[in-house]
Amino acid sequence: MPDDLQPVRRALLSVSDKSGLLPLARELVSLGVELLSTGGTARALREAGIAVRDVSELTGFPEIMDGRVKTLHPAIHGGLLGRAGTDDAVMAEHGIAAIDLLVVNLYPFAATVARADCIYDDAIENIDIGGPAMLRAAAKNHARVAVVVEPGQYAGLLEALRGGGTSLAQRREYAARTYAHTSAYDGQVSEWLSARATDPRAPEAWPRSLHPSFDRASVLRYGENPHQRGALYVERDAPAGIVATARVIQGKELSFNNLADADAALECAKAFDRPACVIVKHANPCGVALADDLRAAYDRAYAVDPTSAFGGIIAFNRELDADTAAEILRRQFVELVLAPSIAEAALPVLSKKPNVRVLATGELQRGAGREYKRIAGGLLVQDADSDALAEADLVVVTRKVPTAAQLQDLLFAWKVAMFVKSNAIVYARDLQTVGIGAGQMSRVVSARIAGLKAAEAGLAVPGAVMASDAFFPFRDGIDAAAEAGIAAVIQPGGSMRDAEVIAAADEHGLAMVFTGRRHFRH
Repeated sequence: MPDDLQPVRRALLSVSDKSGLLPLARELVSLGVELLSTGGTARALREAGIAVRDVSELTGFPEIMDGRVKTLHPAIHGGLLGRAGTDDAVMAEHGIAAIDLLVVNLYPFAATVARADCIYDDAIENIDIGGPAMLRAAAKNHARVAVVVEPGQYAGLLEALRGGGTSLAQRREYAARTYAHTSAYDGQVSEWLSARATDPRAPEAWPRSLHPSFDRASVLRYGENPHQRGALYVERDAPAGIVATARVIQGKELSFNNLADADAALECAKAFDRPACVIVKHANPCGVALADDLRAAYDRAYAVDPTSAFGGIIAFNRELDADTAAEILRRQFVELVLAPSIAEAALPVLSKKPNVRVLATGELQRGAGREYKRIAGGLLVQDADSDALAEADLVVVTRKVPTAAQLQDLLFAWKVAMFVKSNAIVYARDLQTVGIGAGQMSRVVSARIAGLKAAEAGLAVPGAVMASDAFFPFRDGIDAAAEAGIAAVIQPGGSMRDAEVIAAADEHGLAMVFTGRRHFRH
């Protein structure tokens, strides 16, 4: 048995999340561990017939102030902070018993303040004081004390204790996770309070300090390029239905660029209610289509730009079926395929190409939240871009009015343009992109590229619609669209030369609608 194994004779359990508590406590008792506990945790243990000693019995002092003060006592903190050998005499002198294991998770502050009916006083009462103090004490003394903060750690802890105790390496890992846990908790409280520092009833849109918290999920082979190191960190409490928390079904190790491109593809696919396929290359959609089923959506998306689809990322907003999976593998080389779920029948089909990465994201969720962009010495923070634009929101500014079919195509192209790097131009017809121009310094050049892409794929532009992520500063963009055969245009409007641009559209007999908002994507 390694010299650094530390057995557990006494454990203090105090948890707000009681999942897994009873099985943990029963096994600890079976291993001869004395249990100490507080408040609701002690009550839950007793109701389950598990022997437990109240902390108040150990301290000789009752819980007071509605439970605000119960563990802030030398008998507790001395038991957690006492060093083996060094502090034995002083612990004996003051009757302090060593606590070898601490199991604590904190008051649910984030969940409390997320409730629509949460009032200020409720939030304050859910700021944990004794819990973080105990956690920091135990983590500091990890040379002797094991400390866990999440039910997911219980299985590994018990396995170690069955083998005689926790190792120093395990306790060190526990300590690191504990400080990350308390740091994230303090960050949540700090952000919430700083946003309300001036007026609790009218919080600022942006707190005065930010404390985002991420846990490392994996170390990647390299970053964007082989000479750069890379890793994936996942935001604490991140939801399902996103790339960062997706389940890997099969395939080679995910790369930095795989993850970035998959995120771009999935976020675009999530924008649509009908079955959608989005093919992405280098963070830009190269083909997007809607249809009545996934196979048809894939066929149409692939047809937009077969050249760029080679080695691309393919995202769906519905369960991936066997027929569609088989067609993808037959038709093209693909780096990664992702969908909310993978049909059971599709698994053996995909397994024939074991290097193809396949991700199941779980049920897709649309939501706002924050976006972060790192700059040297700083962090740009914004609300995530979104758009629930409907036909009724469009303003027709030309003499010619779009047809019903054109309106549907305009809204489709507009949503796609949200996910194309600026300057973004999207040509579309029948809920299928026809050509996409992305990331150019000139909007006119983006329009020309969209036309070139359509020509390469043998897709006719005449009669299609065009979406622009920002306004046209000059009429030349409309002139180029008319020359290509575009029949209708959707754009934000708001240029100093809107009148000139509208006149150009009328001159060419184009229909044009304004949205009143733009969608830059840098």
